[in-house]
Amino acid sequence: MEYLTVAEARERTGLRLVLSAHVPGPWGESAKYIFAMRGVDYQPVAQEVFGANDALHSWTGHRNAPIAMLDKEPPISGWLDLLMLAERLGQGPSLLPQKSEDRALALGLSAEVCAPYGLGWERRLLMLGDRFGMSDPPSDTPALLLAICRRYGYTATAAAVAAERVADILRTLALKLEASGNSPYLVGDRLSVVDIYWACFSNMLAPLSHDVSPMPDGVREAWQAIPPVVIAALAPALLRHRDFIYERHIGLPLDY
Repeated sequence: MEYLTVAEARERTGLRLVLSAHVPGPWGESAKYIFAMRGVDYQPVAQEVFGANDALHSWTGHRNAPIAMLDKEPPISGWLDLLMLAERLGQGPSLLPQKSEDRALALGLSAEVCAPYGLGWERRLLMLGDRFGMSDPPSDTPALLLAICRRYGYTATAAAVAAERVADILRTLALKLEASGNSPYLVGDRLSVVDIYWACFSNMLAPLSHDVSPMPDGVREAWQAIPPVVIAALAPALLRHRDFIYERHIGLPLDY
């Protein structure tokens, strides 16, 4: 994918979407596909993973991704706000179910995947735990890494419960998929946002193969290192569902 620099993006109008360049970050990947499926054009802007991103912070007030900048509107960075922006700007079938009960279920399950303390958040705590041997960060931790720990609330105590939290979410998704009966989707009988979120975030547990999703070796190794309780909860049906969503709706190979 070809990215604008922050300096270039600041001179443009329209929707500019800040993404972690050349890495399939699940929050950014989800935003990409949601905008694409709603028929919303955007200009990708590069964020440097683990970089200072000072120019980005000067422009948006944020250092991480994804961030949406639409003309002169305020920056949008939260998963729910990005989804609602896509719903506002898009056309065609909504990614939210029409029935209120199903819409609430789709949003609730989506929050379990990508909101704070959801699957992605807790998986990140597990990866930090692997880095620190499931202990608190030592005093000589590099400043940037320490800032990441503080941003996401990493402590030895938080890491100790993260695996069971991830497993619990996986069991919930598996039960919901089983209850869907003949429908191949998690909620209702057509694609919704929760299908997209699960597909993208599943890669933090079982990455797609290199031929369709090439990524830095360090990222793949970190994502593949999951504890036994998570392995046990990662039902094969969930991965079959993930593969169906990529093949039918998102498309392979991935481009980031």
